[in-house]
Amino acid sequence: MTKTIKLGPATSHEVAAWIMAAVALVFVLLFHLLPAVLAGLLVFELVHIITPMLARSLSGNKPSNVSKLWAVAILVVIIVSLLALAGAGLVAFFRSDSGSLTVLLAKMAQIIEDSRKILPAWLFEHLPADAITFKEQASQWLRSHADELQVVGKEAGRASAHILIGMIIGGILAVRDAVAMDNFKPFARALACRGEFFSDAFKRVVFAQVRISAINTVFTAMYLALVLPMMGVHLPLIKTMIAITFVVGLIPVIGNLISNTMIVIVSLSQSLLVAAGSLLYLIVIHKLEYFLNARIVGSQIRANAWELLIAMLCMEAAFGLTGIVAAPIYYAYIKSELRARDLV
Repeated sequence: MTKTIKLGPATSHEVAAWIMAAVALVFVLLFHLLPAVLAGLLVFELVHIITPMLARSLSGNKPSNVSKLWAVAILVVIIVSLLALAGAGLVAFFRSDSGSLTVLLAKMAQIIEDSRKILPAWLFEHLPADAITFKEQASQWLRSHADELQVVGKEAGRASAHILIGMIIGGILAVRDAVAMDNFKPFARALACRGEFFSDAFKRVVFAQVRISAINTVFTAMYLALVLPMMGVHLPLIKTMIAITFVVGLIPVIGNLISNTMIVIVSLSQSLLVAAGSLLYLIVIHKLEYFLNARIVGSQIRANAWELLIAMLCMEAAFGLTGIVAAPIYYAYIKSELRARDLV
């Protein structure tokens, strides 16, 4: 359940902290620092989730603040190392022959070209003429959105460095927070409260979305790796599609559209009937997931689907693809601030 903190009338220090927080949130988006912020918050929250278990194991020995500090510091090193290894493994997978995105795009282009013989005539107008045209259109789209795709090409190293630095900062803050020391002055305390609200919004949105993406990936994997093979249908690049389904599933709403489109196009390599079956299966599964999503996200964010869609639309118009990723977290944070003042 979402925790709600009721506060009294706003002070001048809190108003100044709100302005500072708003400037910081916009700054993060304008200067492409969102990956660093998300990575830092992820480490910070993971440490806070695991630390109580660690404290219980040390409770019998009555550990001092120094021992707590060392224990949490070791935990931070382990979490940062595991996250870095997981990220490196994911990158290596997508660069390998079995998970190559380039191979997947080339396969999809060839499937679209081959499927023109079995698709209805009215659909031809909305499809590329052939594989070469598809690749040209994809390249043109990538060029036109080069500023938004920060993790592609030469920006990948910079984004990776930001993520690593963000994780280190999150770990340092988690270690500092291991020993409670609240001797802030009024303005610093107001800023710390904004940070607490934002980290809580991150935890509620991101971990809820991870659960949703994991559930969606399990159902998709069952269909691709079990149901279709039992029916004698073997699609190419199943591992790649399952991995992409989980990764893009971390983006609310839009992620499902991306993964569904990819799976339906690849299903065309078998027949129009298989593609229609895939589309029907995905629609049914996602309709069932809406009830689960409403339970998971609704209880965490207290937001309807239309609220998130409006927030994502506005943020995409203002900040591009990065805005879509940030929209649910920013919206949950704003609602937390309003709810604390009993305004919503």
